[in-house]
Amino acid sequence: MAERDPGGAQPTQRGPHQGQPVLRIGAPPGEAKAAVVLSHGRGGSPEDILGLAGPLQFPGVAYLAPAATGRTWYPHSFLAPLEANEPWLSSALLKVGEVIAQLGDEGLPPERVLLGGFSQGACLTLEYAARHARRYGGVVAFTGGLIGPDGTPRDYPGSLAGTPAFLGAGDPDPHVPWERVEESAAVLRGLGGKVRVERYAGIGHSIVEEELAIAREILRAITAG
Repeated sequence: MAERDPGGAQPTQRGPHQGQPVLRIGAPPGEAKAAVVLSHGRGGSPEDILGLAGPLQFPGVAYLAPAATGRTWYPHSFLAPLEANEPWLSSALLKVGEVIAQLGDEGLPPERVLLGGFSQGACLTLEYAARHARRYGGVVAFTGGLIGPDGTPRDYPGSLAGTPAFLGAGDPDPHVPWERVEESAAVLRGLGGKVRVERYAGIGHSIVEEELAIAREILRAITAG
């Protein structure tokens, strides 16, 4: 049965990630003043990615992490042809939209929500934000880029309307070409995002404290607003 994507797209078939759990910590439903939605990387888990909630801890914030079937949002590289990663990719995008819709039902609109992710989850986060451009509280991609091979059209509709966004990656990173990070940042700027990009020498495929500090500033602004 087809369902409408909560992000605003056309009806989308249910896929492999629908029905998977969403782990939640922090402020309970109805009491949160902001939320952070974190997407884990390939081979990771909601528990792994919610380990970031400690460094990003703010009172009154809910932290949610959806689970991917088989611990992967899509089977091939994020640089593979889009059709090669279907139906997993569409299902993953729908899953993020479902979490955002759930938060909306709790009284938290997208502008009170920070979208974040690491590696494959960072790619998913960026692709979701670009395909469903609107004002979010923030977008944070720890080592990721927009999905699809070189030359993929990036004529996304909508506007990020000043959404603060951060993209960080290693120098070099074994999985994410820096050129794709820069291209992704340019696309988000073209959609009206306020984008910051940082490259960190010698960190490998990981997240460093400097990146978390930037994410904290974005989240602090959301909670203060």
